[in-house]
Amino acid sequence: PNPQSPIPICIMILNLNIFYLKNKLNRHNFPNFKNNKNKMKRNLNIIFIALLIISFEFSHEKWEDVISNSLTDYKTFEKYWVYLYPWGSDHNGSARMYGSSTDHNHVYLENNQIVLRASRINWDEGKSTANPHPEIHYHSGAIHSKETFTVNNQYPNYEIKGEFKAPYGSGTWPAFWLNGAWTWPPEIDILEFKGSNVNWFNTFRTASDVDTYKCGVGDGWHQFRIWMTKVNDNDVDIHFYIDDVWKAKHTGNFVGKPFHLIMNLQMEGSAGGNPPSEDTLYMGRNIYVGRSNEQ
Repeated sequence: PNPQSPIPICIMILNLNIFYLKNKLNRHNFPNFKNNKNKMKRNLNIIFIALLIISFEFSHEKWEDVISNSLTDYKTFEKYWVYLYPWGSDHNGSARMYGSSTDHNHVYLENNQIVLRASRINWDEGKSTANPHPEIHYHSGAIHSKETFTVNNQYPNYEIKGEFKAPYGSGTWPAFWLNGAWTWPPEIDILEFKGSNVNWFNTFRTASDVDTYKCGVGDGWHQFRIWMTKVNDNDVDIHFYIDDVWKAKHTGNFVGKPFHLIMNLQMEGSAGGNPPSEDTLYMGRNIYVGRSNEQ
């Protein structure tokens, strides 16, 4: 699904009606051309009024870009993105996130791409402060959106996408996902590799109420995309795509619940053991968030 205005369709119908009526008059060569000309004008007026009504109905709706072209330079990047997770540096794997406007060892821009780099450490840095508190074996990178995104009456449709070259070796755990801004769940995983080239599309309504769709992904760059749309006062449909091919639909009671968008390179944890000793890179480009605005 994609947002489409009915206005161009109505204009096309109007033009077709004009063409039809003119040809009808010319073909039959009516003797009382003046009366038929008046009839044609009345028909065109009716169509024109209908077009105006439809135009008015949809004039309050517009599509707006929320995140676009954000990876060109650090000044632009920092308008849209914040370093680390929304809650800090630690999560459920063995990598501790580092990054700031003055520290680009693990989060850096290159050729309009964002690069996250995980590096093995050889000293004791203790355990993660987050459950299940694994020992820290890596320094890595994470970013999250400065703005939160909420499906509601004003913004009933969202498109979120990006192109990624993600690692999938044993012990690597890259992700591109939506997490509840103030609580967990909700969670929507757009890209998640857990030590293999299988992507996990996950939607967490509660910790135990989860929809999952898994599919294999080849080497190189691929686009991962979701389309979220409000279907009633409580529920949101989430459509998942890889390289513009529809893969699955999940539904969650997410209306009115704000999300942060996160890109991170975690290690070990759900991705298993035998992690790499060399640096691991996770790259993204053309990251985009757009939405319909109905006010």
